[in-house]
Amino acid sequence: MFQRCFDDSRYKQAVGIALESRRYDMLESAIMKSEDVPAMLSYSLNIAMSLLQTRTVRNKVLQLLVRLYTNLASPDYTNMCQCHIYLNEPQTVVNILNKLICGTEEELLMVFQICFDVYESATQHFVDHVMEGLGVKTKKSAAAATEESGEKMEVDKPATEATTPTTETPPPTTTTVTPTPEETTPVKTVAQDSAIDRKKEQVASILNGEVPITLKSQFLIRKNSSDMLVLKNCKDSSRNAVCHTATVIANSFMHAGTTCNAFLRDNLEWLAKATNWAKFTATASFGVIHQGHETNAVKLMSSYLPKESGSGSPYQEGGALYALGMIHANHGANIIPYLSEQLSAATNETVRHGGCLGLGLAAMTSNSAEIYELLRNNLYLDEAVTGEAAGLAMGLVMMGSLDEDALSEMIQYAQDTQHEKILRGLSLGIAFVCYGQLEAADPTIDSLSKDKDSVLRMCGMYCVGMAYAGTGNNNAIRRLLHVAVSDVNDDVRRAAVISIGFLLFNAPEQCPNVVSLLAESYNSHVRYGAALALGISCAGSGMKEALTILEPMINDPVNYVRQGALLATAMILVQQNEHLCPKLKHFKDLFAKTMSDKHEDVMVKFGAILSQGIINAGGRNCTISMRSQYGHTNIPSVVGLLVFTHTWFWFPLSHFLCLAFQPTYLVGLNSDLNMPKMKFKSCARPSTYAYPPILEPPKEKEKEKVSTAILSTTAKKLAKGRATPMEVDEEKQDEKKKEEEKKKEEEKKKEEEKKKEEEKKKEEAEKKKDEA
Repeated sequence: MFQRCFDDSRYKQAVGIALESRRYDMLESAIMKSEDVPAMLSYSLNIAMSLLQTRTVRNKVLQLLVRLYTNLASPDYTNMCQCHIYLNEPQTVVNILNKLICGTEEELLMVFQICFDVYESATQHFVDHVMEGLGVKTKKSAAAATEESGEKMEVDKPATEATTPTTETPPPTTTTVTPTPEETTPVKTVAQDSAIDRKKEQVASILNGEVPITLKSQFLIRKNSSDMLVLKNCKDSSRNAVCHTATVIANSFMHAGTTCNAFLRDNLEWLAKATNWAKFTATASFGVIHQGHETNAVKLMSSYLPKESGSGSPYQEGGALYALGMIHANHGANIIPYLSEQLSAATNETVRHGGCLGLGLAAMTSNSAEIYELLRNNLYLDEAVTGEAAGLAMGLVMMGSLDEDALSEMIQYAQDTQHEKILRGLSLGIAFVCYGQLEAADPTIDSLSKDKDSVLRMCGMYCVGMAYAGTGNNNAIRRLLHVAVSDVNDDVRRAAVISIGFLLFNAPEQCPNVVSLLAESYNSHVRYGAALALGISCAGSGMKEALTILEPMINDPVNYVRQGALLATAMILVQQNEHLCPKLKHFKDLFAKTMSDKHEDVMVKFGAILSQGIINAGGRNCTISMRSQYGHTNIPSVVGLLVFTHTWFWFPLSHFLCLAFQPTYLVGLNSDLNMPKMKFKSCARPSTYAYPPILEPPKEKEKEKVSTAILSTTAKKLAKGRATPMEVDEEKQDEKKKEEEKKKEEEKKKEEEKKKEEEKKKEEAEKKKDEA
C-alpha cells in the first residue's frame, strides 16, 4: 500500500496510513519523498493535532516532525515552537529564540511572532520558564524590583489601530525566515549589547502579556458599539432581585474589556438596590468590564477593597478581590502577592470566597506550590462558602498538571466533607487538574465514575470533558452517552451531556447529530445539557442545524430547559448579523419578548437577560472561541465555559464566561512593536461584516380624540325609538337649525313692525304740521 502511494505520488494518503498503522518510518519517508516537504510537514502537524487521540502516539509524531523541521534548509520555527509547546519543552523554545534574536530584522520579527504564539498557546508555567531562560524579568520580579527602588516602571505603549470586526479571529501572521548560518561569535560592543537588551525587553513585554493585552484593550475601547437601549430594556423589565442580578451580569458581558461604566454610573440608585450576594456579583462585574487593564486595577477598585479599619461591606470586599483576579486572569504575577496577603488576613468567609476566586484566576496554570498550599489551608477550614471557591481555585492553579499529590488530597477531602458546596467546587478543581491529559487521566476518571456520591460521579464526567477537550475521542463520547442515559442522578446525566460539547468543539458540525436525540429526552436535565452542549461546541458559528434543534426547546414546558436553550442560542449567534444568519432578528425579538413578559417565569427571564449580554459581548466585537490559530485549545476559554455551566448552582460564577470572549481583529506590528498604517481591500459586501442595527426608541403616538360616551339613559331612549346614535344626532341638529331660523324670522318681524310704527309716527307728525 505504501509503495502504491509513493508510485502514484499520493503522499497524503501515505501519511494517513502511516499514522493509523503507527509506522513512523513510513511517515518520515512519505514526508521526505513529497515534492513540497514544508507543506507536507504542515499537513502532518495539522493531522497530528486534530485527529490523533492518544497522547503517547501524538508525542512521538511531534518529536519526529520537530526533527524533520530542524533538518530543513529553511526551518519553520513557528510550527517547531508549537510542537515544543505541546511537548512541554520550554528550554528548546529558549534556544530557538536566543538563536534568532541576534539576527536580522526579519529574524527579529520571527522572534516576536513566536513570542505572541507562546503567550497565546502556552501555560503561565511554560511562559515563566521561557522568560527565565532568556534572562528577562517576569512581571513578578520586575514589580518586586520596582518596589525596592521606589520607582515606577516606565512602559512604552505601542500604538495600535483596529479594524472592523469579522466572524472569525484572524491572528497576526508572518512569513518563515531562515536564520543566518552559525559563525564564529565576534567580540560584542557596548552598542550591540544594548541593542540585544532592548530586543529582550521587547520580547519580555510580549511574553508577560503587556503588548497583547494593550492591543486587545485599545481595540475594544475604540470600537465599542454597545446598544445601550438593550440594557435600558433589561433594567425596565427587572422587577425582582434575580432579574436585577441578571441585568448587572449582562451589562458586564456587553462591556467586557471596554472600560465603559456608563450604564452603572447613570443608574446608581437602581444599582444600590443590590444586597448581600447580589452586591458581591455587582462589585465583581467591574473586573469583567475592566478585564486586562492591569495598570490602575488596584486604584480602580480601591473604594471596594478590604481596608485596615474593616468598616466596609464584606460582600463588596470579596467582590473586589474577585474582580482583581478577573482583571489579571491567566497573567497575574503582578497581583498575586497582594491577593495572597488579603486572603491570609481575611476573617470573613465572604471575603475569603472572593479572595480564593481572585487568586485562582490570577495564578491559573502557574503550578505554584505556595499558592496551592494557601488555598488548601482555606479549604481545610471546612466552611461551605470558602471551601467551594478554594476547591475551584486549587484546580485552576494546578491546571493540566495531573499532579498526583494534589489529586489525591482533593479527592480524599471531597469524600470526607459533608458540605455539598465544597464538593461542587472540588469537582471542578479535580477536572481542571486532569485537563488535556487524554488517556493518562483514565484511572482517575474510572475511580470517580464508580463512586457512590453523585457529585463525585458528576466530577468524573467533567474530567472526561477536560481530559479529552477538543479531541472528539470516540471512547470518551461513548462513555458520556452511556452515563447520560443510565445514571440514576439528574446532575450526573446533565454533566455528561454538557461534556460532549467540550469534546466536539473542534468538529462542531458533528455535535447536532450526537445530541439531537438527547434534546428530545423525557428527562428535562438531559434536554438542558443537550442545549448547553450545542451552545459550547457551536459557539460563534451561527450553525443552522444547531439552531433548528434549539428553537423548539425555547418553548419547552420546563423553565430551566427554556433558560438553557436561550443561553445556547445566544452563544451560537454571537458575532452574527442578518446577512450571515437571517433568523438573527427573530431570536433577538424572542429574547426581548421573553425578558419583558410579566407572566414569564423568573428563571427563563434570567436566561433571556443574560442572552442579551452574550449576543452583544465586548461591545459587539467579541466571539466565543476555544481554539487558537494552530489548533491548540485556548485554556482560559475552556475554564470560562465550564465554570459558567455552574451558574446553575451559583450566580457569581457566571462572570467566568468573559474568559471565553475573543476579540475579532487583525493586528500587524513592525520591529518597534508599533502598528503602521495599513489598508485592506475586502471583496465582500459591507453588509457581510456590518454590525447589526441598533434598537430604535419607540416613537410617541399622537393622542386621538375619544368619541363622547353615551349614557345608559340615552341608550334606552335610542333603543325605544329604534334609532341609531347617528340619526339622533342628525335630528337634534335639524331641530336646532329650525329654532334658529324661527328666532331670526321673529326678530325680522319685530324690526319690520318697529319701522312701520316709526313711519306712522312720522306721517302723523307731518299731517299736524300741515294742518298748523
